Amino acid sequence: MTTKNYRVILTKGAPIKAWTHGVAMEEDAEAQLRNLAEMPFIHRWIAVMPDVHKGIGTTVGSVIPTKGAVIPAAVGVDIGCGMIAVRTSLGASQLPDSLRPLRDAIEKAVPHGRTHNGGPGDRGAWQHPPLAVQEAWEKLAPRFQTICDKHPRIARGWSYQHLGTLGTGNHFIEVCLDEQDRVWFMLHSGSRGVGNRIGSYFIERAKEEMRRYYINLPDMDLAYLAEGTPLFEDYVEAVGWAQDFAACNRELMMEAVIGAVRATGLLPPFEARLEAVNCHHNYISREHHYGENVLVTRKGAVRARKGDLGIIPGSMGARSYIVRGLGNAEAFHSCSHGAGRLMSRTEAKKRFTLDDHKAATAGIECRKDDDVIDETPMAYKPIDAVMKAQEDLVEVVHTLRQVVCVKG
Repeated sequence: MTTKNYRVILTKGAPIKAWTHGVAMEEDAEAQLRNLAEMPFIHRWIAVMPDVHKGIGTTVGSVIPTKGAVIPAAVGVDIGCGMIAVRTSLGASQLPDSLRPLRDAIEKAVPHGRTHNGGPGDRGAWQHPPLAVQEAWEKLAPRFQTICDKHPRIARGWSYQHLGTLGTGNHFIEVCLDEQDRVWFMLHSGSRGVGNRIGSYFIERAKEEMRRYYINLPDMDLAYLAEGTPLFEDYVEAVGWAQDFAACNRELMMEAVIGAVRATGLLPPFEARLEAVNCHHNYISREHHYGENVLVTRKGAVRARKGDLGIIPGSMGARSYIVRGLGNAEAFHSCSHGAGRLMSRTEAKKRFTLDDHKAATAGIECRKDDDVIDETPMAYKPIDAVMKAQEDLVEVVHTLRQVVCVKG
């Protein structure tokens, strides 16, 4: 059964509306969606974005409206992960001939990656957090302490040491040029280690609740917390805090990037934040849809109410987009969060060589080593097809192409 802009997948439970015309959706992802659709608290239907791919418990690229319950694994452990982008007054002609010094400056200014198993000396954490990080943490700390007083396990690990740091995997910092050759800075990151602990802790608590009440599920990663219970309220509070941490994390890194680039002395004086966007794509939100108040989980999806600005990044070597939401009610005012993986990291490392990766990232100042092959452009869906599939969800405001890319 199809419609003009999406296809409807009928299930034993709620229907699925998938904006996947012209984009592949793996069988495993559809199976996950069918399991999710059988949960009794889905409101209306599940909306699936064109970057959909298999995740843990639920697919990445899905919008899940619920009434009376929340699934912690649907949000995942990178709570509040998202994007920030700012336009500067610089033009492409003002960039230095060699972009390596800009990349070096950014890499020195923002802790990234992970060493020492995340322990003391980890290059991806602050050993001595700067003043801006300390001041930001002071505002976040009281709410975090309240959460930890109830759930002490969440406190067991680094928290403020990760504020203003990038992380690993698909997180990145880029210098980009738009359709008018204006310079943008853009980055992708979330709530780091503390968000991971919050997500992991409540996922396990939800599974304990299922065992406690003998609730059988098609997949234990669909374990949920029922509204009205203390665990539900604590989880929603903890996720809200982690989302605030993530947004602050991105702001701090953006300030560090701007400052580092200025300090190189390689560029003329410039303004930043002439246009700015900061948006989550792994989060929960209380919203009103089809006459009812619901809790919307966006797992790899961006809110796209009419007029909302969002960011849809491509892969290393592919275009990215600043978009404006069209307010499509059937998609619960959402759009994709990126290109979406076409294959697993393991498969990408098996299939592609370092030479393949170098060819795909030609002309971009970025890492070109074996450790980033799992992030090579060929491991992702074609961003053009993804954008075509969601023309009724967003309109393109700016098209960006990266010239510098920093990976964790």
